[in-house]
Amino acid sequence: MKIIVHKIGNKILGEGVGFSDEELHLDENTSEILQNYFLGSFKSEETFHFYSESYLSNNIAFRVVSAIFENNKTFIDNSMNIGRLLYDAAENPRVQGGELFVVLFKADSENDIDKIGIFKTEKREPFLKIFPNEHDPIEVDKGISLAKIDKAALIFNKDKESGYVLQVVDNNKNGDMYYWFEDFLKVKQRTDEYFHTQESLHIFKDYIKKQLPAEFEVTKTDQADFLNKSIAFFKEKEEFKLDEFTQEVLGDGILIKSFHEFKTDYEQDMQINVAEEFPINDSAVKKQQKHFKSIIKLDTNFHIYIHGDKSKIQQDQDENGKFYKVYFEKED
Repeated sequence: MKIIVHKIGNKILGEGVGFSDEELHLDENTSEILQNYFLGSFKSEETFHFYSESYLSNNIAFRVVSAIFENNKTFIDNSMNIGRLLYDAAENPRVQGGELFVVLFKADSENDIDKIGIFKTEKREPFLKIFPNEHDPIEVDKGISLAKIDKAALIFNKDKESGYVLQVVDNNKNGDMYYWFEDFLKVKQRTDEYFHTQESLHIFKDYIKKQLPAEFEVTKTDQADFLNKSIAFFKEKEEFKLDEFTQEVLGDGILIKSFHEFKTDYEQDMQINVAEEFPINDSAVKKQQKHFKSIIKLDTNFHIYIHGDKSKIQQDQDENGKFYKVYFEKED
């Protein structure tokens, strides 16, 4: 592992940069701690690629990373180029300065490939230093927490012609949503099975919650039932097929036609193309599942969570107002 660290401030605030011209030389224990800290940042299977509005070679981050992969001897000089690019990207006074770590992870087996890591630390966390039996036994200091890095990108040396494969994380946006992803790296999500799973769930959720009640008379119970059926489909199947999905979840031909029209409009508005058949990515389903909670909110008094059989809940009305009947076999 080759590693170098630079100090990168905020350009708008005139904080400047501090470049190192030497790699860090770490003992085995420190090296292992840092490697776990850096690589432990990536929890999701969501992947990205470099892009440009014109030619891919016009993406500076892509060009610099390519140079390191092609010739490791340029590592130090090009790590500084990465630092300059990061500094120039700070066009918002809210962007915090910090340490920039550039790391080259060399392949350690036949099944592995070279990777370049770009990591930035920004936040400082307070911690205690304990000195037993001394006059001042406790000292308060600030440092970098190893719990979660602020910004990270890992570039895999594959699929260069389409902008490489990246994993990207920004845990400290601090008022600027675009600084790390767009202004600095200039990356887009790859249209892989994670993307198609994620977007298909987005589209159906939006259809059920927004378009369906606007176009048809449906109850909150019906909406909850559709959401439950949809997430169950994705959890139970290994492959998504649009026709099979719409038949099992929507069933009605008029609803299916309405959904197809909504999907087409959604893709045009978002300028994406979501496949009609693809392997389902379990990680994407798990991440999206939290947005598929089927909840009926009643004024400010009660929430009803619906997890299954909608026939066990019925809506009615009497002289006291609207009410729900809920049928059950046992109470826990």
